[in-house]
Amino acid sequence: MHRSKQPLCLWLWAAYLMVTDKRGISAVQLQKQLGIKRYETAFNMLHKLRAAMVNPDRDLLRGTVEVDETYVGGPVAGARGRSTTKAIVIGAVELRDGRPTRVRFQKISSVGASAVLKFVTDTVERGSEVITDGSPSYNGLYEAGYVHRVQSTGMLGDDPDAVLPHFHRAVSNMKTWLLGTHHGRVSQKHLQAYLNEFAFRYNRRGNLQAAFQTILGLTAKSEGPTYKGLYRGTYQHKNPQPPSRAKVQSLGGGVE
Repeated sequence: MHRSKQPLCLWLWAAYLMVTDKRGISAVQLQKQLGIKRYETAFNMLHKLRAAMVNPDRDLLRGTVEVDETYVGGPVAGARGRSTTKAIVIGAVELRDGRPTRVRFQKISSVGASAVLKFVTDTVERGSEVITDGSPSYNGLYEAGYVHRVQSTGMLGDDPDAVLPHFHRAVSNMKTWLLGTHHGRVSQKHLQAYLNEFAFRYNRRGNLQAAFQTILGLTAKSEGPTYKGLYRGTYQHKNPQPPSRAKVQSLGGGVE
């Protein structure tokens, strides 16, 4: 909000509408509801708020965590599975008492072992049980300090819905949200920001009013994009990062 030409009350309304509606809000909808003159202004405001949805002090996922990849984007003729040119997104879903609690999603450049392992070590506390499919990209998890459990259709009666069910349900909700609220018009350049928003909303789905208070508090901890940075493509949307060294030590984890 620093040096913004928009009044503070407009920022508060934007934040409130963004996090308290289960469907979220697009820049076009925000522009119409708040009477903002230019679409670009509404687009920039929402991206500044998305930047505040990544808490630099958040805890690592722990306990039992499902991890897998998915592909996000429009249809690509002749491309399917791991050969697709859609955006590659890796995600993790934390489970407590068999129920999903928190998620993380990150856009990655490949499904190679190095990219996959870095996401897991940045996202999941060592010693946790990590459940994946049988991809060889996950073979290094045991050596990295995790309890690695593999699920496959052959092990679960050939029922594809039984493999990583919580992850696939979260992905389905995320894609439905992108198509419904944003009509699928999310470029790969800005995709990470929308993944961050979905994770923020999913992790606080039980109390949307508290989510409004949280985002207002986090705005003081983050620096959002500038108008020029967004439209020139120089601004890099925040990826989920591991906690600071002091944070890891306070959690009792090792420092690499």
